[in-house]
Amino acid sequence: MWLRRKNPANPELFDILQVDAAFLNNAGRKAMKILLIEDDREMAADIALTLRANGHDVETSADGRDGAARARSGTHAALIVDRMLPELDGLSLVRGLRAEGIHTPILFLTTMSGIDDRVEGLEGGADDYLTKPFAAPELLARVNAITRRAEVHHESTALKAAGLEMDLIRRTVTRQGRPVTLQAQEFKLLEYFMRNPDRVITRAMLLEHVWDLHFDPRTNIVETHLSRLRSKLDCRLGGELIRTIRGTGYILRAH
Repeated sequence: MWLRRKNPANPELFDILQVDAAFLNNAGRKAMKILLIEDDREMAADIALTLRANGHDVETSADGRDGAARARSGTHAALIVDRMLPELDGLSLVRGLRAEGIHTPILFLTTMSGIDDRVEGLEGGADDYLTKPFAAPELLARVNAITRRAEVHHESTALKAAGLEMDLIRRTVTRQGRPVTLQAQEFKLLEYFMRNPDRVITRAMLLEHVWDLHFDPRTNIVETHLSRLRSKLDCRLGGELIRTIRGTGYILRAH
């Protein structure tokens, strides 16, 4: 079965959502409670149908302020958020949730397909970014991927390396017992290093695992965030922790 609808941005195109027996009612997938924040009611109905056909419990919201209020409950396994929303735009919504310490996995779903748009969305705190039009199997795969990553990250509630301690539940970091205040993306960047101590980490690895970018956006996104992180970690706290390996990448020495 296929669900077809005209693309509002271009009436000559169609968004196509494929509903196929290969993934409908897939008993091998874990049922989840998902919040869908999408103001296009027809598209929201199509997406909700696809998710429910896979056994998920779907809650919907048609504007940013209402969606943010629902997301604050912390009861959802994942959020699917349109970027262009009434009342409160999707990017502001996500940034606000992250600033409040809400770390529910988030997938942006949008017509804004430029590289700068994707980088901005991921920088704002989203875990992944899917552009319209899209195929339903890819939407399902991406939702499953961001929730799997969240489950893996929560298997351990604390990380320790090089005099650093990271609490993954409270989202706090200390070095030698002294608190270090980090922004959401800086926290995510440091978490990746702490999960891979004494291992050379390349720029490509950071783009893929921290920003979920499988291409090089040709910006200084890595260098800028790494510089800020180093400044916060190293300032009056005992010297350099993350070192540059010239021509290769970076390394966090565990001892």
